[in-house]
Amino acid sequence: MSDLRALLPYLRRYRGRIVLGLIAITISNVFSVAIPRYIGGVFDSLTHAAGSVPPTPSYLLQQALIILGLSIGSGLFLFLTRQTIIVMSRLLERDLRDDFLRTVQRKPMSYFHRTPTGDVMALATNDINAVREFVGPAIMYSANTVTTFAFAITMMLMLNWKMTLLAMIPLPLVSYTVYYIGKRVHSLFTEVQAKFAELTSHAQEHLSGARVIRAYVREAYSVDVFAALSASYRQKNIRLTKIQALMMPTMIALIGLSQLIVLVVGGMEVAAGRATIGTITQFSAYIGQLIWPVIAIGWVTNLIQRGAASMKRLSAAMSRAPEPYTRPAGELPLEEAEEKIRGEIEFRNVSYRYGEDLPLVLEGISFHLRAGRTLAIIGTTGAGKSTLVDLVARVDAPTSGEILVDGRRIEEIPLEEMRAAIGMVTQESFLFSDTVAGNIRFGRREADMEEVVEAARIADVLENIESFPRGFETIVGERGITLSGGQKQRTSIARAVLRRPRVMILDDALSAVDTETEEHILSELRGVMQNRTTILIAHRISTVKDADEILVMHQGRIVERGTHEQLLEQKREYARVYERQLLEDQLATL
Repeated sequence: MSDLRALLPYLRRYRGRIVLGLIAITISNVFSVAIPRYIGGVFDSLTHAAGSVPPTPSYLLQQALIILGLSIGSGLFLFLTRQTIIVMSRLLERDLRDDFLRTVQRKPMSYFHRTPTGDVMALATNDINAVREFVGPAIMYSANTVTTFAFAITMMLMLNWKMTLLAMIPLPLVSYTVYYIGKRVHSLFTEVQAKFAELTSHAQEHLSGARVIRAYVREAYSVDVFAALSASYRQKNIRLTKIQALMMPTMIALIGLSQLIVLVVGGMEVAAGRATIGTITQFSAYIGQLIWPVIAIGWVTNLIQRGAASMKRLSAAMSRAPEPYTRPAGELPLEEAEEKIRGEIEFRNVSYRYGEDLPLVLEGISFHLRAGRTLAIIGTTGAGKSTLVDLVARVDAPTSGEILVDGRRIEEIPLEEMRAAIGMVTQESFLFSDTVAGNIRFGRREADMEEVVEAARIADVLENIESFPRGFETIVGERGITLSGGQKQRTSIARAVLRRPRVMILDDALSAVDTETEEHILSELRGVMQNRTTILIAHRISTVKDADEILVMHQGRIVERGTHEQLLEQKREYARVYERQLLEDQLATL
Protein backbone atom coordinates (compact mmCIF):
# COMPACT_ATOMS: atom_id res chain seq x y z
CA MET A 1 0.00 0.00 0.00
CA SER A 2 3.01 2.32 0.42
CA ASP A 3 3.26 2.55 -3.38
CA LEU A 4 -0.30 3.95 -3.45
CA ARG A 5 0.37 6.82 -1.04
CA ALA A 6 1.28 9.02 -4.00
CA LEU A 7 -2.43 8.97 -4.88
CA LEU A 8 -3.50 10.73 -1.67
CA PRO A 9 -3.20 14.29 -3.11
CA TYR A 10 -5.42 13.23 -6.02
CA LEU A 11 -7.96 11.54 -3.76
CA ARG A 12 -8.19 14.64 -1.55
CA ARG A 13 -9.41 16.67 -4.54
CA TYR A 14 -12.47 14.44 -4.79
CA ARG A 15 -13.05 13.57 -1.12
CA GLY A 16 -16.60 14.97 -1.36
CA ARG A 17 -17.48 12.51 -4.13
CA ILE A 18 -15.82 9.67 -2.23
CA VAL A 19 -17.76 10.42 0.96
CA LEU A 20 -21.06 10.65 -0.95
CA GLY A 21 -20.27 7.39 -2.71
CA LEU A 22 -19.51 5.62 0.57
CA ILE A 23 -22.75 6.92 2.07
CA ALA A 24 -24.70 5.77 -0.99
CA ILE A 25 -23.20 2.25 -0.94
CA THR A 26 -23.99 1.98 2.78
CA ILE A 27 -27.64 2.97 2.23
CA SER A 28 -27.86 0.60 -0.74
CA ASN A 29 -26.71 -2.30 1.43
CA VAL A 30 -29.12 -1.33 4.23
CA PHE A 31 -31.97 -1.77 1.75
CA SER A 32 -30.43 -4.95 0.35
CA VAL A 33 -29.90 -6.63 3.74
CA ALA A 34 -33.48 -5.87 4.79
CA ILE A 35 -34.92 -7.89 1.88
CA PRO A 36 -34.19 -11.42 3.29
CA ARG A 37 -35.84 -10.38 6.56
CA TYR A 38 -39.17 -9.82 4.81
CA ILE A 39 -38.79 -12.92 2.63
CA GLY A 40 -38.14 -15.03 5.75
CA GLY A 41 -41.21 -13.50 7.42
CA VAL A 42 -43.39 -14.44 4.43
CA PHE A 43 -42.10 -18.04 4.52
CA ASP A 44 -42.77 -18.30 8.26
CA SER A 45 -46.29 -16.92 7.85
CA LEU A 46 -47.01 -19.45 5.11
CA THR A 47 -45.56 -22.31 7.18
CA HIS A 48 -47.42 -21.41 10.37
CA ALA A 49 -50.59 -20.96 8.36
CA ALA A 50 -50.72 -24.68 7.63
CA GLY A 51 -53.88 -25.95 9.34
CA SER A 52 -54.97 -22.41 10.20
CA VAL A 53 -56.09 -19.27 8.40
CA PRO A 54 -53.65 -18.59 5.49
CA PRO A 55 -52.24 -15.09 4.91
CA THR A 56 -54.54 -12.82 2.98
CA PRO A 57 -53.70 -11.73 -0.60
CA SER A 58 -53.48 -8.12 0.65
CA TYR A 59 -50.78 -9.17 3.17
CA LEU A 60 -48.80 -10.98 0.49
CA LEU A 61 -49.17 -8.01 -1.87
CA GLN A 62 -48.05 -5.66 0.89
CA GLN A 63 -44.94 -7.77 1.56
CA ALA A 64 -44.22 -8.02 -2.18
CA LEU A 65 -44.44 -4.23 -2.55
CA ILE A 66 -42.10 -3.74 0.42
CA ILE A 67 -39.57 -6.15 -1.10
CA LEU A 68 -39.90 -4.39 -4.47
CA GLY A 69 -39.42 -0.98 -2.83
CA LEU A 70 -36.32 -2.19 -0.99
CA SER A 71 -34.90 -3.59 -4.25
CA ILE A 72 -35.54 -0.31 -6.06
CA GLY A 73 -33.96 1.67 -3.21
CA SER A 74 -30.91 -0.59 -3.21
CA GLY A 75 -30.51 -0.24 -7.00
CA LEU A 76 -30.99 3.54 -6.91
CA PHE A 77 -28.29 4.11 -4.31
CA LEU A 78 -25.99 1.65 -6.09
CA PHE A 79 -26.43 3.79 -9.21
CA LEU A 80 -25.55 6.90 -7.17
CA THR A 81 -22.45 5.10 -5.92
CA ARG A 82 -21.29 4.52 -9.48
CA GLN A 83 -22.07 8.13 -10.39
CA THR A 84 -19.81 9.35 -7.60
CA ILE A 85 -16.94 6.89 -7.11
CA ILE A 86 -16.60 5.57 -10.69
CA VAL A 87 -16.93 9.06 -12.19
CA MET A 88 -14.38 10.24 -9.60
CA SER A 89 -11.96 7.59 -10.81
CA ARG A 90 -12.30 8.87 -14.39
CA LEU A 91 -11.66 12.45 -13.24
CA LEU A 92 -8.63 11.32 -11.26
CA GLU A 93 -7.40 9.38 -14.30
CA ARG A 94 -7.61 12.61 -16.31
CA ASP A 95 -5.66 14.51 -13.67
CA LEU A 96 -3.02 11.79 -13.49
CA ARG A 97 -2.61 11.76 -17.29
CA ASP A 98 -2.32 15.56 -17.36
CA ASP A 99 0.28 15.57 -14.59
CA PHE A 100 2.19 12.72 -16.19
CA LEU A 101 2.28 14.52 -19.54
CA ARG A 102 3.41 17.77 -17.88
CA THR A 103 6.13 15.87 -16.01
CA VAL A 104 7.35 14.14 -19.16
CA GLN A 105 7.43 17.44 -21.06
CA ARG A 106 9.59 18.95 -18.34
CA LYS A 107 12.03 16.05 -18.11
CA PRO A 108 15.65 16.75 -19.06
CA MET A 109 16.89 15.00 -22.17
CA SER A 110 18.95 12.63 -20.02
CA TYR A 111 15.67 10.96 -19.01
CA PHE A 112 14.87 10.16 -22.64
CA HIS A 113 18.43 9.01 -23.27
CA ARG A 114 17.90 6.15 -20.83
CA THR A 115 14.12 5.60 -21.18
CA PRO A 116 12.73 4.05 -24.40
CA THR A 117 9.68 5.75 -25.93
CA GLY A 118 7.72 2.51 -25.54
CA ASP A 119 8.22 2.62 -21.76
CA VAL A 120 6.72 6.11 -21.65
CA MET A 121 3.80 4.97 -23.83
CA ALA A 122 3.17 1.97 -21.55
CA LEU A 123 3.08 4.24 -18.50
CA ALA A 124 0.60 6.57 -20.21
CA THR A 125 -1.74 3.72 -21.22
CA ASN A 126 -1.65 0.48 -19.24
CA ASP A 127 -0.26 1.79 -15.96
CA ILE A 128 -2.53 4.81 -15.61
CA ASN A 129 -5.53 2.61 -16.47
CA ALA A 130 -4.49 0.09 -13.79
CA VAL A 131 -4.34 2.90 -11.23
CA ARG A 132 -7.78 4.11 -12.33
CA GLU A 133 -9.23 0.64 -11.78
CA PHE A 134 -7.88 0.68 -8.24
CA VAL A 135 -9.31 4.13 -7.51
CA GLY A 136 -12.76 3.32 -8.94
CA PRO A 137 -13.89 -0.32 -8.84
CA ALA A 138 -11.49 -1.33 -6.06
CA ILE A 139 -12.66 1.40 -3.66
CA MET A 140 -16.31 0.91 -4.55
CA TYR A 141 -16.29 -2.87 -4.17
CA SER A 142 -14.14 -2.71 -1.02
CA ALA A 143 -16.76 -0.46 0.59
CA ASN A 144 -19.51 -2.75 -0.69
CA THR A 145 -17.77 -5.81 0.76
CA VAL A 146 -17.20 -4.22 4.18
CA THR A 147 -20.75 -2.91 4.59
CA THR A 148 -22.38 -6.06 3.22
CA PHE A 149 -20.35 -8.26 5.58
CA ALA A 150 -21.10 -6.02 8.54
CA PHE A 151 -24.86 -5.87 7.94
CA ALA A 152 -25.37 -9.45 6.76
CA ILE A 153 -23.35 -11.06 9.55
CA THR A 154 -25.07 -8.87 12.15
CA MET A 155 -28.46 -10.06 10.91
CA MET A 156 -27.25 -13.67 10.88
CA LEU A 157 -26.00 -13.40 14.48
CA MET A 158 -29.38 -12.02 15.54
CA LEU A 159 -31.08 -15.02 13.97
CA ASN A 160 -28.84 -17.82 15.25
CA TRP A 161 -25.31 -17.15 16.48
CA LYS A 162 -24.27 -20.81 16.51
CA MET A 163 -25.25 -21.36 12.91
CA THR A 164 -23.51 -18.08 11.97
CA LEU A 165 -20.22 -19.16 13.54
CA LEU A 166 -20.36 -22.51 11.77
CA ALA A 167 -21.14 -20.82 8.43
CA MET A 168 -18.13 -18.51 8.95
CA ILE A 169 -15.63 -21.38 9.29
CA PRO A 170 -14.52 -21.22 5.61
CA LEU A 171 -13.75 -17.45 5.77
CA PRO A 172 -10.19 -17.75 7.23
CA LEU A 173 -9.42 -19.96 4.24
CA VAL A 174 -10.73 -17.16 2.03
CA SER A 175 -8.36 -14.67 3.67
CA TYR A 176 -5.35 -16.95 3.27
CA THR A 177 -6.21 -17.66 -0.36
CA VAL A 178 -6.55 -13.95 -1.11
CA TYR A 179 -3.20 -13.21 0.60
CA TYR A 180 -1.31 -15.98 -1.21
CA ILE A 181 -2.75 -15.40 -4.66
CA GLY A 182 -2.47 -11.61 -4.25
CA LYS A 183 1.29 -11.80 -3.70
CA ARG A 184 1.71 -13.90 -6.83
CA VAL A 185 -0.49 -11.52 -8.84
CA HIS A 186 1.58 -8.49 -7.79
CA SER A 187 4.86 -10.12 -8.81
CA LEU A 188 3.57 -11.44 -12.12
CA PHE A 189 1.77 -8.21 -13.06
CA THR A 190 5.01 -6.26 -12.56
CA GLU A 191 6.72 -8.66 -14.99
CA VAL A 192 3.85 -8.34 -17.47
CA GLN A 193 4.01 -4.52 -17.43
CA ALA A 194 7.78 -4.55 -17.94
CA LYS A 195 7.43 -6.93 -20.89
CA PHE A 196 4.61 -4.81 -22.35
CA ALA A 197 6.89 -1.76 -22.19
CA GLU A 198 9.61 -3.70 -24.03
CA LEU A 199 7.12 -4.85 -26.68
CA THR A 200 5.78 -1.32 -27.14
CA SER A 201 9.30 0.09 -27.48
CA HIS A 202 10.14 -2.42 -30.18
CA ALA A 203 6.93 -1.73 -32.09
CA GLN A 204 7.40 2.05 -31.90
CA GLU A 205 11.01 1.92 -33.05
CA HIS A 206 10.37 -0.44 -35.95
CA LEU A 207 7.30 1.43 -37.15
CA SER A 208 9.21 4.71 -37.03
CA GLY A 209 12.13 3.10 -38.83
CA ALA A 210 10.02 1.30 -41.44
CA ARG A 211 11.89 2.92 -44.33
CA VAL A 212 15.28 1.78 -42.98
CA ILE A 213 13.97 -1.74 -42.37
CA ARG A 214 12.71 -1.99 -45.94
CA ALA A 215 15.88 -0.46 -47.37
CA TYR A 216 17.96 -3.18 -45.70
CA VAL A 217 15.42 -5.95 -46.38
CA ARG A 218 15.04 -6.68 -42.67
CA GLU A 219 11.27 -7.14 -42.60
CA ALA A 220 11.50 -10.84 -41.73
CA TYR A 221 13.98 -10.14 -38.93
CA SER A 222 11.74 -7.42 -37.51
CA VAL A 223 8.72 -9.74 -37.60
CA ASP A 224 10.70 -12.53 -35.91
CA VAL A 225 11.87 -10.27 -33.08
CA PHE A 226 8.35 -8.92 -32.58
CA ALA A 227 6.94 -12.46 -32.60
CA ALA A 228 9.46 -13.54 -29.96
CA LEU A 229 8.61 -10.57 -27.74
CA SER A 230 4.89 -11.20 -28.27
CA ALA A 231 5.32 -14.86 -27.35
CA SER A 232 7.15 -13.92 -24.16
CA TYR A 233 4.47 -11.32 -23.33
CA ARG A 234 1.76 -13.91 -24.01
CA GLN A 235 3.41 -16.49 -21.76
CA LYS A 236 3.71 -14.03 -18.89
CA ASN A 237 0.06 -13.04 -19.34
CA ILE A 238 -0.99 -16.69 -19.38
CA ARG A 239 0.88 -17.29 -16.11
CA LEU A 240 -0.83 -14.25 -14.60
CA THR A 241 -4.24 -15.36 -15.91
CA LYS A 242 -3.78 -18.86 -14.49
CA ILE A 243 -3.10 -17.45 -11.04
CA GLN A 244 -6.03 -15.04 -11.31
CA ALA A 245 -8.26 -17.87 -12.57
CA LEU A 246 -7.73 -19.73 -9.27
CA MET A 247 -9.34 -16.90 -7.34
CA MET A 248 -12.98 -17.13 -8.36
CA PRO A 249 -13.40 -20.95 -8.27
CA THR A 250 -11.78 -21.01 -4.84
CA MET A 251 -14.09 -18.28 -3.57
CA ILE A 252 -17.20 -20.00 -4.97
CA ALA A 253 -16.15 -23.36 -3.48
CA LEU A 254 -15.66 -21.84 -0.05
CA ILE A 255 -19.00 -20.01 -0.23
CA GLY A 256 -20.60 -23.27 -1.37
CA LEU A 257 -19.15 -24.92 1.74
CA SER A 258 -20.86 -22.25 3.86
CA GLN A 259 -24.17 -22.93 2.07
CA LEU A 260 -23.75 -26.65 2.73
CA ILE A 261 -23.14 -26.00 6.43
CA VAL A 262 -26.28 -23.86 6.62
CA LEU A 263 -28.40 -26.55 4.94
CA VAL A 264 -27.09 -29.40 7.11
CA VAL A 265 -27.05 -27.60 10.44
CA GLY A 266 -30.17 -25.58 9.65
CA GLY A 267 -32.06 -28.72 8.68
CA MET A 268 -31.13 -30.31 11.98
CA GLU A 269 -32.23 -27.17 13.85
CA VAL A 270 -35.58 -27.12 12.05
CA ALA A 271 -36.11 -30.83 12.76
CA ALA A 272 -35.40 -30.21 16.45
CA GLY A 273 -37.83 -27.28 16.50
CA ARG A 274 -35.13 -24.71 17.34
CA ALA A 275 -35.38 -22.86 14.02
CA THR A 276 -37.98 -22.13 11.38
CA ILE A 277 -38.02 -22.50 7.61
CA GLY A 278 -38.02 -18.70 7.39
CA THR A 279 -34.83 -18.52 9.46
CA ILE A 280 -33.05 -21.00 7.17
CA THR A 281 -34.35 -19.09 4.13
CA GLN A 282 -32.92 -15.87 5.53
CA PHE A 283 -29.58 -17.56 6.24
CA SER A 284 -29.40 -18.86 2.67
CA ALA A 285 -30.25 -15.41 1.32
CA TYR A 286 -27.56 -13.73 3.44
CA ILE A 287 -24.97 -16.31 2.39
CA GLY A 288 -26.02 -15.60 -1.20
CA GLN A 289 -25.50 -11.88 -0.61
CA LEU A 290 -21.99 -12.62 0.65
CA ILE A 291 -21.01 -14.53 -2.50
CA TRP A 292 -20.20 -11.48 -4.63
CA PRO A 293 -18.44 -9.53 -1.84
CA VAL A 294 -16.24 -12.55 -1.11
CA ILE A 295 -15.47 -12.96 -4.81
CA ALA A 296 -14.84 -9.22 -4.95
CA ILE A 297 -12.18 -9.63 -2.28
CA GLY A 298 -10.10 -11.60 -4.75
CA TRP A 299 -10.81 -9.25 -7.64
CA VAL A 300 -10.14 -6.15 -5.55
CA THR A 301 -6.91 -7.69 -4.31
CA ASN A 302 -5.83 -8.11 -7.93
CA LEU A 303 -6.76 -4.51 -8.67
CA ILE A 304 -4.86 -3.26 -5.63
CA GLN A 305 -1.78 -5.28 -6.54
CA ARG A 306 -1.92 -4.13 -10.16
CA GLY A 307 -2.56 -0.53 -9.10
CA ALA A 308 0.33 -0.61 -6.62
CA ALA A 309 2.72 -2.03 -9.23
CA SER A 310 1.64 0.57 -11.79
CA MET A 311 1.73 3.48 -9.32
CA LYS A 312 5.23 2.48 -8.33
CA ARG A 313 6.32 2.72 -11.96
CA LEU A 314 4.51 6.03 -12.42
CA SER A 315 5.96 7.48 -9.23
CA ALA A 316 9.46 6.52 -10.33
CA ALA A 317 8.89 8.29 -13.64
CA MET A 318 7.36 11.38 -12.03
CA SER A 319 9.55 11.64 -8.92
CA ARG A 320 12.62 13.22 -10.51
CA ALA A 321 12.76 16.92 -9.73
CA PRO A 322 11.56 18.79 -12.83
CA GLU A 323 13.31 21.77 -14.31
CA PRO A 324 12.54 25.16 -12.69
CA TYR A 325 9.09 26.20 -13.79
CA THR A 326 6.84 29.05 -12.76
CA ARG A 327 3.78 29.02 -14.98
CA PRO A 328 2.12 26.60 -17.43
CA ALA A 329 3.79 26.38 -20.81
CA GLY A 330 2.31 28.62 -23.47
CA GLU A 331 0.99 31.31 -21.10
CA LEU A 332 3.93 33.68 -21.59
CA PRO A 333 3.38 35.96 -24.61
CA LEU A 334 6.32 36.01 -27.00
CA GLU A 335 6.38 39.81 -26.87
CA GLU A 336 6.85 39.63 -23.10
CA ALA A 337 9.67 37.11 -23.52
CA GLU A 338 11.34 39.46 -26.01
CA GLU A 339 11.28 42.22 -23.41
CA LYS A 340 12.68 39.95 -20.69
CA ILE A 341 15.49 38.30 -22.72
CA ARG A 342 18.03 40.47 -24.58
CA GLY A 343 20.17 37.56 -25.79
CA GLU A 344 23.55 38.02 -24.09
CA ILE A 345 25.01 34.53 -23.50
CA GLU A 346 28.08 33.56 -21.51
CA PHE A 347 29.60 30.14 -20.83
CA ARG A 348 31.95 29.87 -17.85
CA ASN A 349 34.05 26.71 -17.82
CA VAL A 350 31.07 24.53 -18.78
CA SER A 351 31.44 20.75 -18.98
CA TYR A 352 28.83 18.12 -19.74
CA ARG A 353 28.48 14.34 -19.85
CA TYR A 354 25.37 12.26 -20.68
CA GLY A 355 25.83 9.93 -17.73
CA GLU A 356 27.99 9.47 -14.66
CA ASP A 357 29.95 6.61 -16.23
CA LEU A 358 30.32 8.25 -19.64
CA PRO A 359 33.16 10.52 -20.84
CA LEU A 360 32.78 14.30 -21.06
CA VAL A 361 31.11 15.54 -24.23
CA LEU A 362 32.00 19.16 -23.45
CA GLU A 363 35.00 20.21 -21.36
CA GLY A 364 35.89 23.65 -20.09
CA ILE A 365 33.80 25.63 -22.60
CA SER A 366 34.00 29.41 -22.08
CA PHE A 367 32.88 32.23 -24.35
CA HIS A 368 30.92 35.48 -24.20
CA LEU A 369 28.35 36.34 -26.89
CA ARG A 370 26.99 39.85 -26.70
CA ALA A 371 23.32 40.47 -27.45
CA GLY A 372 22.55 41.00 -31.12
CA ARG A 373 25.77 39.36 -32.33
CA THR A 374 26.26 36.19 -34.37
CA LEU A 375 28.34 33.27 -33.12
CA ALA A 376 29.30 30.45 -35.49
CA ILE A 377 30.53 27.03 -34.42
CA ILE A 378 32.25 24.51 -36.65
CA GLY A 379 34.02 21.27 -35.92
CA THR A 380 34.24 17.60 -36.72
CA THR A 381 31.35 15.22 -36.13
CA GLY A 382 31.05 14.44 -32.43
CA ALA A 383 32.85 17.61 -31.34
CA GLY A 384 29.94 18.59 -29.07
CA LYS A 385 28.44 21.41 -31.14
CA SER A 386 24.80 20.29 -30.84
CA THR A 387 25.21 19.51 -27.15
CA LEU A 388 26.44 23.08 -26.58
CA VAL A 389 23.36 24.71 -28.12
CA ASP A 390 21.08 22.22 -26.32
CA LEU A 391 22.43 23.66 -23.08
CA VAL A 392 21.57 27.18 -24.26
CA ALA A 393 17.98 26.07 -24.97
CA ARG A 394 17.91 24.28 -21.60
CA VAL A 395 17.18 20.97 -23.23
CA ASP A 396 19.63 19.72 -20.62
CA ALA A 397 21.72 21.15 -17.77
CA PRO A 398 25.54 21.33 -17.60
CA THR A 399 27.42 18.84 -15.45
CA SER A 400 29.65 21.63 -14.15
CA GLY A 401 30.30 25.30 -14.81
CA GLU A 402 27.84 28.15 -15.31
CA ILE A 403 25.75 29.49 -18.18
CA LEU A 404 24.62 33.11 -17.91
CA VAL A 405 21.93 34.83 -19.97
CA ASP A 406 21.79 38.61 -19.66
CA GLY A 407 24.00 38.29 -16.59
CA ARG A 408 21.64 35.85 -14.81
CA ARG A 409 22.38 32.19 -14.17
CA ILE A 410 20.29 30.30 -16.70
CA GLU A 411 18.77 28.11 -13.94
CA GLU A 412 17.28 31.23 -12.35
CA ILE A 413 15.37 32.17 -15.50
CA PRO A 414 11.90 30.56 -15.71
CA LEU A 415 12.02 27.74 -18.23
CA GLU A 416 9.16 28.95 -20.41
CA GLU A 417 10.59 32.49 -20.37
CA MET A 418 13.90 31.22 -21.74
CA ARG A 419 12.45 28.91 -24.34
CA ALA A 420 9.88 31.47 -25.49
CA ALA A 421 12.82 33.70 -26.47
CA ILE A 422 14.53 30.99 -28.54
CA GLY A 423 13.94 29.78 -32.07
CA MET A 424 15.79 26.53 -32.72
CA VAL A 425 16.23 24.60 -35.95
CA THR A 426 18.03 21.27 -35.74
CA GLN A 427 19.69 19.23 -38.46
CA GLU A 428 17.06 16.51 -38.09
CA SER A 429 13.97 18.60 -38.74
CA PHE A 430 10.81 17.27 -37.10
CA LEU A 431 7.45 18.04 -38.67
CA PHE A 432 4.08 16.96 -37.31
CA SER A 433 1.25 15.22 -39.16
CA ASP A 434 -0.37 18.53 -39.94
CA THR A 435 -0.67 21.02 -42.78
CA VAL A 436 2.37 22.99 -43.93
CA ALA A 437 0.80 26.13 -42.44
CA GLY A 438 0.10 24.30 -39.17
CA ASN A 439 3.73 23.24 -38.90
CA ILE A 440 5.01 26.76 -39.58
CA ARG A 441 2.54 28.18 -37.04
CA PHE A 442 3.56 25.66 -34.38
CA GLY A 443 5.50 28.24 -32.35
CA ARG A 444 2.91 31.02 -32.82
CA ARG A 445 -0.57 29.61 -33.30
CA GLU A 446 -2.09 33.11 -33.46
CA ALA A 447 0.01 34.18 -36.49
CA ASP A 448 -2.03 35.24 -39.52
CA MET A 449 -1.55 33.85 -43.01
CA GLU A 450 0.44 36.86 -44.25
CA GLU A 451 3.06 36.24 -41.57
CA VAL A 452 3.18 32.52 -42.46
CA VAL A 453 3.75 33.34 -46.14
CA GLU A 454 6.49 35.85 -45.28
CA ALA A 455 8.26 33.30 -43.05
CA ALA A 456 8.11 30.76 -45.88
CA ARG A 457 9.56 33.34 -48.29
CA ILE A 458 12.47 34.11 -45.96
CA ALA A 459 13.18 30.37 -45.65
CA ASP A 460 13.09 30.09 -49.46
CA VAL A 461 10.38 27.41 -49.36
CA LEU A 462 7.44 29.52 -50.56
CA GLU A 463 7.79 28.47 -54.20
CA ASN A 464 7.85 24.80 -53.25
CA ILE A 465 4.76 25.14 -51.05
CA GLU A 466 2.80 26.99 -53.74
CA SER A 467 3.56 24.14 -56.15
CA PHE A 468 1.82 21.63 -53.87
CA PRO A 469 -1.77 20.69 -54.91
CA ARG A 470 -3.26 22.31 -51.78
CA GLY A 471 -0.50 24.83 -51.06
CA PHE A 472 -0.17 25.67 -47.38
CA GLU A 473 -3.07 23.30 -46.57
CA THR A 474 -1.09 20.28 -47.80
CA ILE A 475 -0.77 17.56 -45.15
CA VAL A 476 2.92 16.73 -44.82
CA GLY A 477 2.46 13.27 -43.24
CA GLU A 478 4.08 11.81 -40.14
CA ARG A 479 7.49 13.40 -39.48
CA GLY A 480 7.11 15.30 -42.76
CA ILE A 481 7.69 12.14 -44.77
CA THR A 482 6.08 13.59 -47.93
CA LEU A 483 8.68 16.39 -48.11
CA SER A 484 12.29 16.21 -49.19
CA GLY A 485 15.08 16.75 -46.68
CA GLY A 486 15.69 20.31 -47.92
CA GLN A 487 11.98 21.17 -47.84
CA LYS A 488 11.69 19.88 -44.27
CA GLN A 489 14.69 21.94 -43.16
CA ARG A 490 13.40 25.10 -44.80
CA THR A 491 9.92 24.57 -43.34
CA SER A 492 11.55 24.25 -39.91
CA ILE A 493 13.48 27.48 -40.53
CA ALA A 494 10.21 29.21 -41.46
CA ARG A 495 8.70 27.94 -38.19
CA ALA A 496 11.60 29.46 -36.23
CA VAL A 497 11.49 32.74 -38.19
CA LEU A 498 7.75 33.14 -37.54
CA ARG A 499 8.44 32.87 -33.82
CA ARG A 500 10.51 36.10 -34.02
CA PRO A 501 12.93 34.92 -31.32
CA ARG A 502 15.50 36.96 -29.44
CA VAL A 503 17.93 34.08 -29.88
CA MET A 504 18.04 32.07 -33.12
CA ILE A 505 19.86 28.73 -33.08
CA LEU A 506 20.57 27.03 -36.41
CA ASP A 507 22.11 23.62 -35.71
CA ASP A 508 23.46 22.59 -39.13
CA ALA A 509 20.02 23.59 -40.39
CA LEU A 510 21.20 24.23 -43.96
CA SER A 511 22.97 20.93 -44.55
CA ALA A 512 20.25 19.65 -46.92
CA VAL A 513 20.17 22.69 -49.24
CA ASP A 514 22.51 23.69 -52.02
CA THR A 515 25.01 26.55 -51.72
CA GLU A 516 22.90 29.02 -53.70
CA THR A 517 19.78 28.39 -51.58
CA GLU A 518 21.89 28.58 -48.44
CA GLU A 519 23.25 32.00 -49.41
CA HIS A 520 19.74 33.27 -50.15
CA ILE A 521 18.39 32.06 -46.80
CA LEU A 522 21.35 33.50 -44.86
CA SER A 523 20.90 36.84 -46.63
CA GLU A 524 17.24 36.97 -45.64
CA LEU A 525 18.00 35.85 -42.09
CA ARG A 526 20.54 38.67 -41.62
CA GLY A 527 17.72 41.13 -42.11
CA VAL A 528 15.33 39.27 -39.82
CA MET A 529 17.92 38.66 -37.08
CA GLN A 530 19.34 42.16 -37.06
CA ASN A 531 19.92 43.17 -33.41
CA ARG A 532 19.03 39.61 -32.37
CA THR A 533 21.44 36.96 -31.13
CA THR A 534 22.25 34.13 -33.52
CA ILE A 535 24.16 30.89 -32.94
CA LEU A 536 25.02 29.14 -36.19
CA ILE A 537 26.42 25.61 -36.43
CA ALA A 538 27.67 24.44 -39.82
CA HIS A 539 30.28 22.35 -41.60
CA ARG A 540 30.67 24.69 -44.58
CA ILE A 541 32.93 27.72 -44.19
CA SER A 542 30.69 29.67 -46.57
CA THR A 543 27.90 29.44 -43.98
CA VAL A 544 29.87 30.87 -41.06
CA LYS A 545 32.39 33.29 -42.62
CA ASP A 546 30.32 36.42 -41.91
CA ALA A 547 29.78 35.68 -38.21
CA ASP A 548 31.05 38.11 -35.57
CA GLU A 549 32.98 35.30 -33.91
CA ILE A 550 33.72 31.71 -34.92
CA LEU A 551 34.49 28.86 -32.54
CA VAL A 552 36.32 25.78 -33.80
CA MET A 553 35.61 22.72 -31.66
CA HIS A 554 37.37 19.37 -31.42
CA GLN A 555 36.54 16.54 -29.02
CA GLY A 556 34.45 18.75 -26.76
CA ARG A 557 36.93 21.62 -26.51
CA ILE A 558 37.30 25.00 -28.20
CA VAL A 559 40.60 24.80 -30.09
CA GLU A 560 40.32 28.04 -32.11
CA ARG A 561 38.32 31.25 -31.97
CA GLY A 562 38.14 34.52 -33.87
CA THR A 563 36.71 36.08 -37.01
CA HIS A 564 36.99 34.49 -40.43
CA GLU A 565 40.05 36.61 -41.31
CA GLN A 566 41.73 36.02 -37.96
CA LEU A 567 41.32 32.25 -38.21
CA LEU A 568 42.70 32.19 -41.74
CA GLU A 569 45.78 34.06 -40.55
CA GLN A 570 46.37 31.45 -37.85
CA LYS A 571 46.69 28.77 -40.54
CA ARG A 572 45.47 25.98 -38.31
CA GLU A 573 42.45 23.63 -38.58
CA TYR A 574 39.99 26.31 -39.75
CA ALA A 575 42.32 27.45 -42.54
CA ARG A 576 42.89 23.85 -43.66
CA VAL A 577 39.11 23.21 -43.82
CA TYR A 578 38.62 26.44 -45.77
CA GLU A 579 41.31 25.55 -48.34
CA ARG A 580 39.93 22.03 -48.75
CA GLN A 581 36.37 23.26 -49.30
CA LEU A 582 37.60 25.98 -51.68
CA LEU A 583 39.37 23.31 -53.72
CA GLU A 584 36.27 21.11 -53.72
CA ASP A 585 34.16 24.03 -55.02
CA GLN A 586 36.68 24.71 -57.77
CA LEU A 587 36.71 21.06 -58.82
CA ALA A 588 32.90 21.00 -58.84
CA THR A 589 32.83 23.84 -61.39
CA LEU A 590 35.12 22.05 -63.84
